[in-house]
Amino acid sequence: MLLSGTVVADADTVVRDGAVVVEDDVIVAVGDRSTCLERYPDHERHACDLLAPGTVGAHVHSVQSLGRGIADDTELLDWLYEYVLPMEASLSADEMRTAAELGYLEMIESGTTTCVDHLSVAHAEEAFEAARDLGIRGRLGKVMMDKDAPSGLLEDADEALAESERLVREYHGAADGRIRYAVTPRFAVSCTEECLRGARELADAYDGVTIHTHASENRGEIETVEEETGRRNIHWLDEVGLTGEDVVLAHCVWTDESEREVLAETGTHVTYCPSSNMKLASGVAPVLDYLDRGINVALGNDGPPCNNTLDPFTEMRQASLLQKVDRLEPQALPARTVFEMATINGARAAGFERVGKLREGWKADVIGLETDVTRATPIHDVLSHLTFAARGDDVRFTVVDGDVLMRDGEVLAADAEAIRARAREFAAELDVGS
Repeated sequence: MLLSGTVVADADTVVRDGAVVVEDDVIVAVGDRSTCLERYPDHERHACDLLAPGTVGAHVHSVQSLGRGIADDTELLDWLYEYVLPMEASLSADEMRTAAELGYLEMIESGTTTCVDHLSVAHAEEAFEAARDLGIRGRLGKVMMDKDAPSGLLEDADEALAESERLVREYHGAADGRIRYAVTPRFAVSCTEECLRGARELADAYDGVTIHTHASENRGEIETVEEETGRRNIHWLDEVGLTGEDVVLAHCVWTDESEREVLAETGTHVTYCPSSNMKLASGVAPVLDYLDRGINVALGNDGPPCNNTLDPFTEMRQASLLQKVDRLEPQALPARTVFEMATINGARAAGFERVGKLREGWKADVIGLETDVTRATPIHDVLSHLTFAARGDDVRFTVVDGDVLMRDGEVLAADAEAIRARAREFAAELDVGS
């Protein structure tokens, strides 16, 4: 397959009249279009206006997709305990499958090819099956909650860890390595020390299994953890083993100097979720400080109930603008940096090798966007366009692992209208809490 157009291979490389050549699941050439056409004359051809690496949603909640818009204008812990957790607890296996399908469908349609997905306590296998069937690349994990959880979500720590291990054995490395596992305690507020330490032990027991949790998103959360443990959140997570190069911490809005030192020293990944942090009035993550310390910062949408969209381009725009207005610095978080956060930084956080750039020998995760719209006229700077003007609706072509999941705006990986119809039906009957 030979894809042609303006190629944004990475944040430093743009080929104006370029091409990307894919064979099986690998990119075999990136470069000048005429040269690629001459070298690969028999490959199936497809033209796009812009070609770019698929984006990485480094913290999402696909299974919350049925709850889009149920808890607007609500503070985090109220949002979670009064609306979102009751909704998650009410989902049957079929509803969980449809919720995950809806989330992955939105990602495919809007240019996200890889996700780090924080699922729910029950029926997690439904999301793994959905990810396998729809073709998304994902690092997924069943949620663990063994204290301060509502009925239907509370588990004994041993039970939660045993079920997680079963899922590790069944799904880690599935779909030729496209699906991988992350041990996923929800956050320190809802997990005992036994559960958190058990998460580390489980991750260490299996090669390539990582850890994914929330941390320091909200001041109320931090106060609760400190009251219970006598330590600030990041210090507590570090003590129980939940920091390191195999750990993704979502949010990290409220950290002090000593906690940031821990994140840097341990190589822990941070996922910045600006839209969610704004909507829940959680605060502004100190992203520039993290980057200055060499901390890998990725980008995530969080869940549809606290963002309302999984559009990665909207998130890139919000990511930059929020830092600029917070710091009163127009140079803060420029397009190049945000693009890296949404691509290669996210791939590093997700633990996928050779993902996040269009490069020879790397995985064939490619998206194609149209620019024949007024909003894209003119384009003086391609990275600026992708960061500040593009939208998920501009994505017309999505390839993951060499498989074409969407062509000319039509999803090939699933019956999109059937998924939306089931989602509307199930959503009408949801328990949406207060």
